[in-house]
Amino acid sequence: MKAYRAALLRFDPAGTATAPLPLYESDGLLVVDQGRVVAAGAFSALQHTYAHVPTEHCPQHLLAPGFIDLHIHYPQTDVIGSPADGLLPWLEHYTFPHESRFADPAYALAVADVFLDELQRHGVTTALTFATSHPASVDALLGQAEARGLRMIAGKVLQDRHSPDGVRDETEQSLRDTEALIQRWHSRGRLGYAITPRFVPTSSEAQLRGAGELAAKYPSVWIQSHVAENLDEVRWVQQLYPQARSYLSVYGQFGLLRERAIYAHCIHLDAEDRALMRDTGTAAAVSPTSNLFLGSGFFDYASANEAGFRYGLASDVGGGTSFSPFQTMLAAYHVGRASVTGGGTAKRGLSLKPSQLWWQHTAGAAQALGLGQVVGTLAPGSEADFLLLNPRATPLLARKTALAESLEELLFSLIVLGDDRVVERVMVAGGEPYAPAQHP
Repeated sequence: MKAYRAALLRFDPAGTATAPLPLYESDGLLVVDQGRVVAAGAFSALQHTYAHVPTEHCPQHLLAPGFIDLHIHYPQTDVIGSPADGLLPWLEHYTFPHESRFADPAYALAVADVFLDELQRHGVTTALTFATSHPASVDALLGQAEARGLRMIAGKVLQDRHSPDGVRDETEQSLRDTEALIQRWHSRGRLGYAITPRFVPTSSEAQLRGAGELAAKYPSVWIQSHVAENLDEVRWVQQLYPQARSYLSVYGQFGLLRERAIYAHCIHLDAEDRALMRDTGTAAAVSPTSNLFLGSGFFDYASANEAGFRYGLASDVGGGTSFSPFQTMLAAYHVGRASVTGGGTAKRGLSLKPSQLWWQHTAGAAQALGLGQVVGTLAPGSEADFLLLNPRATPLLARKTALAESLEELLFSLIVLGDDRVVERVMVAGGEPYAPAQHP
């Protein structure tokens, strides 16, 4: 058992997107034992109960939940920052050629190591990630994540059509490989498996049907894919499925909308789609830096809140431009402020509160994954994934945070001015700290 004394940010697990329920103590105590949170609250209220516990005092620091990245592509670590005219050209010119290299297990292992270093350096302790169509890419990532004790969910990409040699798989073999990977990795320690069709155009009906059958057979696994990211992509799906009511409904007809199903982007949806997401328990991974970089559009926060479906934040590296949760939260703030136009009408944007943005990258993302009682909150009994943040990591940040008169001002200063230098220590399941390499 060990205790940490510093300012403390946590979230009530009952919080929602519109009412995230942050809990803040300027002088807090976090007590952990055997990988779980034992107690969290004001130091004055807990000091006598835990006076016997070795306590590390970290003045002028902030303890906070580890960040959760709800959608990211580990094989695209080296694709980040590649210019293109839009989503489909970007896939053709950069992503597919690079992903073909993951047929080599040694190459996959090397990239997995760099990828996990980047996640931890930026304070991300849980991620839902795509691998490639090669089973060895899943083995490489989850094996490395297991060695580090991370909570990681990943899946082999399914893409048996409209894909080039090197990444295109074969329908029946892809489904056999998926089931073997589920049996090998799902619920192994802190690891999980996600059935992973890349998106509707690159999976045949037989492959999507097989994915749905596997989802029914293994109800505790996750499902992840993309939907309604780009208008060219939406039109392509309409051509492939002219009888379908919408792009999202195609996944529904194959049994791929349910609890623990996470769909990235969800930009070009209508009210019926949003109701379908809510009613099936399907969640959205909001990927603002990727959507801005590729010119895909803006996630409609106001309509998502009205519909009441779950969502959380995601970097979407390598379409996303940074591993940093601070950059993702800042981009989400910009997206929230943007006016959303559709159906001949325009909606004014929302000014998202800093605690709402932080919630989307921690407790909200955990809820979207069905792990709301497990990670993202620092509630007693939850897994002890937490960060020691330094609000004085840079001269300007120190100057700005010293002026903060409220939690919202403190969090917004970190969102706007923070980067990986803020992340001083990363604790995974209460174990030995990961100390990111210091800048020269």
